[in-house]
Amino acid sequence: IAGYDRYMQIVKCFRDEDLRSDRQPEFTQIDVEMSFVNQDDILNITEGFIAKLWKEILGFEVHTPFKRMSYFEAMSKYGSDKPDLRFGMELNSINEIVKDSGFKVFADVIASGGEIAALNAEGCANFSRKQIDDLTDFAKRYGAKGLAWVKIENGEFKSPISKFLSENEMKAIIEKTNAKDSDLILISSDKWTRSYTILGALRLEIARIKGVLAEVKGKFSFHWVLDFPLFEHDEENNTYHAMHHPFTSPKIEDIHLLDTDLSKTRAIAHDLVINGAEVGGGSVRIHESNVQQKMFELLGLTKVEIESKFGFLIEALKFGAPPHGGIALGLDRLVMTLVGTENIRDVIAFPKTTSGLSLMDGSPSIVDETQLKELGVGVLKKPE
Repeated sequence: IAGYDRYMQIVKCFRDEDLRSDRQPEFTQIDVEMSFVNQDDILNITEGFIAKLWKEILGFEVHTPFKRMSYFEAMSKYGSDKPDLRFGMELNSINEIVKDSGFKVFADVIASGGEIAALNAEGCANFSRKQIDDLTDFAKRYGAKGLAWVKIENGEFKSPISKFLSENEMKAIIEKTNAKDSDLILISSDKWTRSYTILGALRLEIARIKGVLAEVKGKFSFHWVLDFPLFEHDEENNTYHAMHHPFTSPKIEDIHLLDTDLSKTRAIAHDLVINGAEVGGGSVRIHESNVQQKMFELLGLTKVEIESKFGFLIEALKFGAPPHGGIALGLDRLVMTLVGTENIRDVIAFPKTTSGLSLMDGSPSIVDETQLKELGVGVLKKPE
């Protein structure tokens, strides 16, 4: 649309999200946009760039093409849309095993369309009750109401829920999770996304406790996560939001679902994951005016709002635009990964604190009203 068929640029960005060890309010992106491309073109070019980067900086031979997995596979196997594949510990659905059990908690979750999933924490049957309580508290940070568990010790099952499950059901759970003597099975029951997110967090916590993360330090795992949902459902307001942004193209084979089932519509979006961190993400954009108009309408914008906010884009697309897409790689995240640190402040000059304060110059600071007036900036004051 702009007349450039492709570009790569370094971009300073500002983030309006909660800060953490690998996230800063101000960060840098390597932004790539290309026209007349499909998703494979974007992924292949990015893989070549990453392979060259790792070879020249670390002398590490990166094998391409990278593994590709869908969002559904990533969540249902690892409980994360950016899973760390340097170790196993995969999750398993046990819905079919417990759907007819007498345990009301499981029955109610399944009846409401939820998911009962299990994680085999190998060699953790020796965890004390306090350690399991700590894991339960940890799970509650991710929305868990509780955490069911099964210990296998000396060929016997020990669990607070064993009285609700038959011996055959218990054996089926053991078999499904490939559990053996001395293992601890953790079970989450909730809505699909939350159930797997809880176990995904526990997977990483168990790996940390058992020293698995320390063992894989220095190793690298590269893969793509694809086929994200196009929309996220807001249960509180019963509305849909764009999972990435409203300009992301739906998969061609899913366009008909825009009229029938938004929850099943997938996006032509891609995230690059290295060692369990999302270091880049992008998509193929919508390039047809009628599809873009439809997308805005589905997100709840009125015709007047669409015209006032995005009329220029809708009009431009009517004149024809090529299929186009790209990816933005986090420069700071890449450097973090290359140097092996877990704190982004280690690789940024003048980093901000978790409250967004710049210790070097005391920013943000108070701006006097004279300066605001000169800039034409008004400040809304809270009523007394």
